[in-house]
Amino acid sequence: MSDLAAALDAVSGRLAAAGIPAPRREARRLVAAATGLAEAALIAEPGRRLDPAAADRLAELARRRAAREPLSRILGAREFWSLGFMLGPETLDPRPDSETLVEAALAWTGGDRSRPWSVLDLGTGSGCLLLALLSELPAARGLGVDASPGAIALAQRNAEALGLAGRARFRVGDWGRDIDGRFEIVLCNPPYIPSAEIAGLEPEVSRFDPWLALSGGSDGLESYRRIAPQLSGLLEPGGRAFLEIGQGQAAAVAAIFEAAGLATGGCRRDLADIPRCLVLGSEKTVGNPFASD
Repeated sequence: MSDLAAALDAVSGRLAAAGIPAPRREARRLVAAATGLAEAALIAEPGRRLDPAAADRLAELARRRAAREPLSRILGAREFWSLGFMLGPETLDPRPDSETLVEAALAWTGGDRSRPWSVLDLGTGSGCLLLALLSELPAARGLGVDASPGAIALAQRNAEALGLAGRARFRVGDWGRDIDGRFEIVLCNPPYIPSAEIAGLEPEVSRFDPWLALSGGSDGLESYRRIAPQLSGLLEPGGRAFLEIGQGQAAAVAAIFEAAGLATGGCRRDLADIPRCLVLGSEKTVGNPFASD
């Protein structure tokens, strides 16, 4: 790997052999990270020599990615809602599917950016849902809750890095227990994968995402059962909760919350046309804001 072009070819080949999708694109990012160069420089200066220290860094990064460690965890950051979020071992790696919750919440607000919306994010992790929504609603304020102190510390750092720390608070907690006050918007992406299925997921998930952020118990619904009795006491009258659900779970999750006295108001689909975000309210009739989706 004497120059950038040779390094890119070598890393791309190694990742392809390891079964990594889009290996050349990921190789470019690894070479850029190892050298400190912009990706454009890899194209503009393919003959540029790698110094030994950069070559050693690149070899280690390539080894980790070939072992199926996610690129986002290697780089320590993930883009979500066009914002950069730092990641840690205690946090789920945010995925585009979860942006569906932000889209749904924004659709429900009607684009009212002047209203001081109150937002609660249960299981906040990196803070991506709460902070993405606050970035779109400049008068809103929010609280993020997570059982992991490490996740809470990281979410606070993300809020500071994004300039949102003045409107976002974070605390360690057990879902909605011991939370004072009510909120107009509740966001939640709970663990919903049946425990026995986790080992069969792609290695980037099964080996590197925290178990507590993945496992929804034997049937994937355990977290919903814990949250359901708490939710009506957390919502302002007329407020809405936006819950992420797994494929095929819409009816079962809706039944859990309806039994707890909540009303369902439609389900927004993600980009793969999978029902992903269940909308809930405390009224007897909520209505479906996505009926035309």
